[in-house]
Amino acid sequence: MKFLIQRVAHASVDVDGRTVGSIREGYLVLIGICDKDTKKTADQYIRKLLSLRIFEDDQGKTNRSLADVDGGLLLISQFTLYANCRRGNRPSFIEAGSPQHAEEIYQYIVEECRKAVPLVQTGIFGADMKVSLLNDGPFTILLDEHAFAAQS
Repeated sequence: MKFLIQRVAHASVDVDGRTVGSIREGYLVLIGICDKDTKKTADQYIRKLLSLRIFEDDQGKTNRSLADVDGGLLLISQFTLYANCRRGNRPSFIEAGSPQHAEEIYQYIVEECRKAVPLVQTGIFGADMKVSLLNDGPFTILLDEHAFAAQS
């Protein structure tokens, strides 16, 4: 699993020319899922996502969490996070999860986040989406298996 987290001043996603999800301050999270990912894996990532303290406090230090700033989440499924560019110039996506499995885990992530965050917006799984954002910082973090290696 991979979460590409961007701290944003605002973000939105359009499908077929209409906005299907938008937030003000919060996180735009691009989510990549592979076939070995489980709900248990998702739970780990969700806990880490929701506990990150990457918003600035009054002293300019990154000490505030999403809840501290009453921020929203915009969750977008992004299989291209599993692009393999080791050979040639055309990426391979064979490491990405099957669409059925990825959608099941993605929907689970959305449901679990909605239990903890008042504003959770999404794109449309498998759709051609146009994502707009104002990255605040810029501040971007990649959560992947390396973020949890020491915890195993």
